[in-house]
Amino acid sequence: MLLSSKIIESALNQLVQFEHIYIGYSGGIDSHVLLHLCASTPSLKNKLTAVYVHHGLQVEADDWARHCEKTAESLGIGFVLLRVNARATPGESPEEAARNARYTALKSLINTSDVLMVAQHREDQMETVLLQLFRGGGLRGLSGMPEMMVFGQGIMLRPLLAVAKSEISDYAQTHGLIWVEDPSNQSNDYDRNFLRNTVLPLLKQRWPAVDKTVARSARHCANAQIIVSEVADALFFDVFNAADNTVCIRKLHSYGKTQQELVIRRWLQTLELKMPTQSFIDRVLNEVIAAREDSKPELAGQGYCIRRYRDKLYCLKQTRQETPQDVIWPAGEPLIKITAQQTLSIVPSSTGILLESWQQALVTVKFRRGGERIRLAGRKGHHVLKKLFQESAIPPWERDLIPLVYLDDTLAAVGDYWISAEFYSEATDACISLKLEKQYIYKPEADR
Repeated sequence: MLLSSKIIESALNQLVQFEHIYIGYSGGIDSHVLLHLCASTPSLKNKLTAVYVHHGLQVEADDWARHCEKTAESLGIGFVLLRVNARATPGESPEEAARNARYTALKSLINTSDVLMVAQHREDQMETVLLQLFRGGGLRGLSGMPEMMVFGQGIMLRPLLAVAKSEISDYAQTHGLIWVEDPSNQSNDYDRNFLRNTVLPLLKQRWPAVDKTVARSARHCANAQIIVSEVADALFFDVFNAADNTVCIRKLHSYGKTQQELVIRRWLQTLELKMPTQSFIDRVLNEVIAAREDSKPELAGQGYCIRRYRDKLYCLKQTRQETPQDVIWPAGEPLIKITAQQTLSIVPSSTGILLESWQQALVTVKFRRGGERIRLAGRKGHHVLKKLFQESAIPPWERDLIPLVYLDDTLAAVGDYWISAEFYSEATDACISLKLEKQYIYKPEADR
């Protein structure tokens, strides 16, 4: 087909409304054609901004940025330069690091009613699908890139996703466009470049329409993924506890293996974690979910740890945890940061600790050393904290991080769980209670 600005108008017709369009512009032929198509649409002229992301990885990047700015200026389009740190972290490929840095920067730019347009085309879609296939991707991966998706607070559009690379090249030549060539695209050290430069030319010799047929398969997978996601949601929300982000193991046992796999993947997706390998999922099912209720299995990998306690499955951040230290609560302060992951505050309450008693005492925050006891209102005798934690099904790894609040060296409260009978009051409008805000931390501990 003949490439024209109508393809941009057609893509935008999917949206109810939009106020501004940002165009991811690298200076390469694909993004230059997208930019030119948008600039050729009169109704969009005052809504366009070209965005160049400076990764800082190549010496030519400054020259490319200047080229992009001049091109945008010549088209009467606004221009934004975003600088990012795209150096890979341990376990992250250079391609992944650059993509993550680029998308993070772009997301910060996109507000409600904004659209980000990027220039991926049909051959990019084919490369994405094939790479997912070679890596053992499932339906979600084999669905490739969607034409439209939520991005930041707005929407990302790929209006050229069904367009052949040859059509983009023809358009650029016809309109005399000048673009930059990234020399790293010729390096076969990167998987996508190896596929593009070496493998795909051979495939096209045998199957000239391979980009079109692979894209069609991706649409079939995307449609199937929609159905699978609906099933996974129904299964998942029946076993998920949003209060602590856990999964009910008893209910999970009522599902078959395939359904359990769907639930675990849906769970990790909800927690915004990187999808694990199939072998990791198998280990979750066999080593954690299938373990005895009184066992303490844990499975670590990819920055998080899967554990179970009684009837709950937990996913915990794997991080170096500081040793909590005793602190004095400054007089008059409504809150105190007791660790990097925990903040304790006082809030007005109809029942709890008398505000007057709180204000007159020296308040200190301590942590368990073992053997602490507390007397509770409405219950006889004193209770060892370990027993109370067990009664309330508080996981062992959380117990040593629960702050103990002392008034003049007498235990008055255990986090926001219990208040000592010695300090408990029902004097309406004269009390305060405690609120503990925390992150779930991976810290293996014995069930003390």
